[in-house]
Amino acid sequence: MESRVKETIVRHDKGYNCAQAVACTYCDLFGYKEEDVFRMTEGFGLGMGCMAGTCGALSGAVLLAGLKNSDGQINAPKTKGKTYKLSRQLLERFQERCGSTICAELKGVTTGTPVHSCADCIKDAAAIVEEVLLGGENE
Repeated sequence: MESRVKETIVRHDKGYNCAQAVACTYCDLFGYKEEDVFRMTEGFGLGMGCMAGTCGALSGAVLLAGLKNSDGQINAPKTKGKTYKLSRQLLERFQERCGSTICAELKGVTTGTPVHSCADCIKDAAAIVEEVLLGGENE
């Protein structure tokens, strides 16, 4: 698969939030319509709670882990453990690359010194999606 990292920035520049930019870029690979995923991820932007929570780019990546792995069996789900493992891998790699998973910390809200820009968080989350979810590491 050709990398789509640059496409995430195009979406962000069009007004998508960080979660939407990541999740919408790859959702077709998991059988979902961009419009649906756009709506699903709207509340994940700005660090869920005006920068207080998890970075939207990482949230979008974790949503993709569920889209990729979940068996959708609502009466007897059997895939949660593997999905949690994929989510943990995404989180750990994001933490290593970006220095935090919390939007306010990444933006330097309390310190006045940004650690990572939104564009860099988006690009890193997208690269991690390609490595962990699309790179065959977990097949």
